[in-house]
Amino acid sequence: MLDSPRMSATAVRAPAGTAQATAAPYLLAAALFFAYASWSVHRHLRLETSGYDLGIFEQAVRGYAHFGAPEATIKAPGFNLLGDHFHPILVVLAPLYRLFPSPITLLAAQAALIAASSIPITRLALRIGGRTAAVSAGVAYGMSWGLQSAVDFDFHEVAFAVPLLAFGLTALVERRLIAAVAWTLPLIAVKEDLPATVAVIGLLVALRGRRRLGAATILIAICSGLVIVGAILPALNSAHVYPYAESAALNGQDPLHRLLLPAVKLHTLLWLLAPTLFLALRSPLLLAAVPTLAWRFWSTNPLYWGTAFQYSAILMPIVFVAFLDALTTTGTGRRARAAIHATCVIAVAATVLTHLPLRGLLSTGTWATSPEARQVRVTLARIPDNAQVAADNRLAPQLTSRCTVYLFPVYPQGDVRPEWVAVTDPPDTTMATPVTMAAALDRLPGYGYQVALRTSDVTIFHRSDAKLPADTHGVGRQLALSRPGPSLPARRPQFGASWHRTA
Repeated sequence: MLDSPRMSATAVRAPAGTAQATAAPYLLAAALFFAYASWSVHRHLRLETSGYDLGIFEQAVRGYAHFGAPEATIKAPGFNLLGDHFHPILVVLAPLYRLFPSPITLLAAQAALIAASSIPITRLALRIGGRTAAVSAGVAYGMSWGLQSAVDFDFHEVAFAVPLLAFGLTALVERRLIAAVAWTLPLIAVKEDLPATVAVIGLLVALRGRRRLGAATILIAICSGLVIVGAILPALNSAHVYPYAESAALNGQDPLHRLLLPAVKLHTLLWLLAPTLFLALRSPLLLAAVPTLAWRFWSTNPLYWGTAFQYSAILMPIVFVAFLDALTTTGTGRRARAAIHATCVIAVAATVLTHLPLRGLLSTGTWATSPEARQVRVTLARIPDNAQVAADNRLAPQLTSRCTVYLFPVYPQGDVRPEWVAVTDPPDTTMATPVTMAAALDRLPGYGYQVALRTSDVTIFHRSDAKLPADTHGVGRQLALSRPGPSLPARRPQFGASWHRTA
């Protein structure tokens, strides 16, 4: 098949005089990394991260770093996280985590991955509209709501998918089809739903003339997806099932009604397409977004339907590359540059005028030191390294780098009775109701726990039949390490959703 004029290499050739701007994509990526990392690390230092999901992923990477299984005891004792979602790509973080064992390592890695995804998009915009258009495109993409929401909510494996899609789809626009396949095939190792996206990209490769390459990509993607969901995940899951199959099961509902309603799904589609002036609809590359939108909207879990959390991060490179691909029909003239600048204005306005996370970087209060958070970390430091701790969702990621952490109020129970229990005051209710938390606290004396340490923000319990380590002499007495003061501020709700999660 001959190259179409619309998709020819000349359609995205750099305008004259842009060679001096080749540093712009990298400088912009560095700025985005600083913004993302500053925001996510500061959230962690202010105790705004959570066991679900930062603590869980840190436990998995910690397992890899010590040549073990990705066990996440926050989910359940001995829980292999590969039986929950298929993300073996996390193993590439193991060497870095071995050198710097901290949840901040994961947050910085996520910031770097997402920031790096702006490089191919900015370079593509440079070829289409020149230096100023490239900067506008990079800013618009980097400040897109899907990426901001991901950076604002802990760490997730989809951070790897964002740059892979950005590099792969821009290679597709530039007709570097082997490179496009090479960039997108690793998506299979990121999450079990992404082989469907790889299959769509294989279809696009076939439609652009490399039929055998495209067909091979589709075949690999489909076979991999079936093996992952049908064999690997059930084999590694304690119940020997794919845990999310139930939410995708047929329930007799009209399929169109299930995909498009309630209205929050249409709201998500509007937020997805409006930032690019709906021009992304003109590109066939937008088909790569269909598998992700389909499984999210088909699911019975309402948390997947909206604009919160990390679920839309992988849609951002698809939409923006499709937008730039659509602009190749207008050449490199004034209309293309005007459209790119408009997307930048929309992204900046959305960040400033709505409650998107990066708006917080402009607030002086964001950068203020939190004495309450610092006091909590000092208090938690009294728990010895390598101890077993049941911690609530808010305190768990502060301990996972050096302790075996279980989730309170699920534990202690039965044979699983960690030596320590750490609970915020007032109790954190992001993963349990106040009634459940209160009942769990009332059960602690019956399990043999006594207050070992109490401040205005956190209470630490110790099991009375466990021997205190030598370096915590006196911890068994109830202490007041800090003056009563204001409690830690409640965590800010995620953009457009509740904090309570079920998956």
